[in-house]
Amino acid sequence: MARKQSDYLAALLAEDEPIETKSAAPDGAGAAVEAAQAPSPAPSPSSAPSPASPPSPAPERQRGTTLLGRESALARVASGEVRQVTQLLLDPARVRVWPGNARSYQHLTEESCRELIDSIIAEGGQKVPAVVRRIEGDADHDYEVIAGTRRHWSIAWLRAHSYPQMQFVAQVAQIDDEAAFRLADIENRARKDVSDLERARNYAAALKDHYGNHLTRMAERLKLSKGWLSKMLKVAALPDAVVGAFASPADVQLKPAYPLAQALDDKVGAPAILKEARNLAREQAERRAAGEDALPAAEVLRRLLAAPRGPVERGPVRVYRGYGDRPAVTVRSAGRQGVTLQIHSGAGLDHKRIMELVADALLDLEEEGRGVTP
Repeated sequence: MARKQSDYLAALLAEDEPIETKSAAPDGAGAAVEAAQAPSPAPSPSSAPSPASPPSPAPERQRGTTLLGRESALARVASGEVRQVTQLLLDPARVRVWPGNARSYQHLTEESCRELIDSIIAEGGQKVPAVVRRIEGDADHDYEVIAGTRRHWSIAWLRAHSYPQMQFVAQVAQIDDEAAFRLADIENRARKDVSDLERARNYAAALKDHYGNHLTRMAERLKLSKGWLSKMLKVAALPDAVVGAFASPADVQLKPAYPLAQALDDKVGAPAILKEARNLAREQAERRAAGEDALPAAEVLRRLLAAPRGPVERGPVRVYRGYGDRPAVTVRSAGRQGVTLQIHSGAGLDHKRIMELVADALLDLEEEGRGVTP
């Protein structure tokens, strides 16, 4: 996390004052255990008194010093000079995720969290605490995660996969929703796996919920450029039908998606874009069902932006492959005007085999009612 971001994160959780931490005990909700001040080290053997020396009152003095030190520490806490930060060891099942966080919890997977999972295993547990706040009125949960969604998911996954002893380490904060949003946002800015669309829609919801639809105020509070925030909110308004044209919502990135969001403002061209988006969504579903690669984001954007200008070149209807799974014959189009085939070079097939694939393609089209035979 960048220095400015870490300073901003610290400012949300603490004032400019010294902090003493409290560790946690794994007893259900995680009752805190006070970390007592360490006693002074025992004298070394070289400095030990000789047998002829009188008994030393050092143990009594040390005990008195320890008690005085503890009383002094407690007095500093009571006066507000020192603020204690409580860390708890929690069962992740008793902790829910705050819905105001941009990260899509349901899209987290073992693959996307693999690096974090391996790190937790190697270190024998979670080392960096999440930030939670206590909730009431929920019989199933005691806390909710403000920052640390991936850590929560990873610990829950580990407990379900041969590591039942793993505990969710969390720091308790008493903050309102607006501060919670800023805290979650500053953490997510450093995460590459939070997509632009997730953040954009999170900002759109926060603008209404926390800032009374005042864009300038929100930009100031988040320390963001007003122009950049305006673009994010524009992308957030993309209809679900358009987002569904992409292989994944993560493919909707700010820079290329912003012109698409602007194009939808055109009342004349918008219907064509929406129609093409539905066609693309069906095509993506067909590709997934056939085990084929999804259309890349660049191709989806090209077709959507070109939709108001008329028909665009479509992807292949079907591909017949040769050795090494290399394309040999591709059916480019099939309709009332005829069939367009592409014969590829480098497929590793002789002419006879290629002609057999051409015949197979024509027969398949005939069975589908799209052949060239009247």
